[in-house]
Amino acid sequence: MAKPVLSDPIALRLPVDVLKDIEIIAAASERSRSWVMVRAMRYYLATEGKDVLEIERARESMRQGKFRDVDTLLDELDSLNKDDAA
Repeated sequence: MAKPVLSDPIALRLPVDVLKDIEIIAAASERSRSWVMVRAMRYYLATEGKDVLEIERARESMRQGKFRDVDTLLDELDSLNKDDAA
């Protein structure tokens, strides 16, 4: 498996209790602290952070003019409903 492309190192201050838990998990799983933190961040991005990312991507699409007017969308849905009824 190819190694992932990594960023430049970053500095991060953590509460002592959080770092202690990371160190315990790293030791128990025979992984590095960095590995544990990356997994935790990916989990956050896939759960809580996902909503924020989706909203920001939608805002960017709107800034680029990539959106549909709600009235146009509702007209299209009405048209589809009429087609289904026929």
